[in-house]
Amino acid sequence: MSKRVISINRLFGSNGRNIGKALSEELGIHCYDKDLIQIASKEQGLPYEELLKVDEKRASQWRYPLEEPAQMESQYRFYPMNDVLFQAQQDIIRFIAKREECIFIGRCAGQILGEDCLKVFIHAPFEYRVQVAAKRMEIPERDARTYVKKADKERRSFYEYFTDEKWMDMSTYDICIDSSRFIKEQIVKMLKVAYESMGA
Repeated sequence: MSKRVISINRLFGSNGRNIGKALSEELGIHCYDKDLIQIASKEQGLPYEELLKVDEKRASQWRYPLEEPAQMESQYRFYPMNDVLFQAQQDIIRFIAKREECIFIGRCAGQILGEDCLKVFIHAPFEYRVQVAAKRMEIPERDARTYVKKADKERRSFYEYFTDEKWMDMSTYDICIDSSRFIKEQIVKMLKVAYESMGA
């Protein structure tokens, strides 16, 4: 492995994104999240706002995900925009991983890179994640419960469709952490030790 790379997959509301950003600040390396969509938008010449709608979502087999003129352009007409975005992000992830040490949040980065990265899975009990989502989104717990279930379902469907692996199969990850059991700083410290041991 020429560059040390970490991929963080996460359940919605487990604070995986916040942990990844805190770890990037601690290590002094970049954390790639939605900026992967921005890069794909520029490379593909597609609107960022439209790609954002299909990010980490599997396409419906019954309809195109977007009512967008770009979807009807000849080069995209027979491919759902979800697939176009995934393919673009896959190429971008591989390119970046060869160029720099970094962290990737979601988007199947761990399975795209295989053994060339440290694969981390951040999870937490459902009720804990509902509380996190309700506070973060400033919505009632009832609505947060529905949102968390929907987000989990979309991420699982996306992940399993593009990787042919089970999203919750902990054996496919190098490190699995229940974020409800530790404070963010403790998790960052654990992952920093793992990062520094890579390639040792």
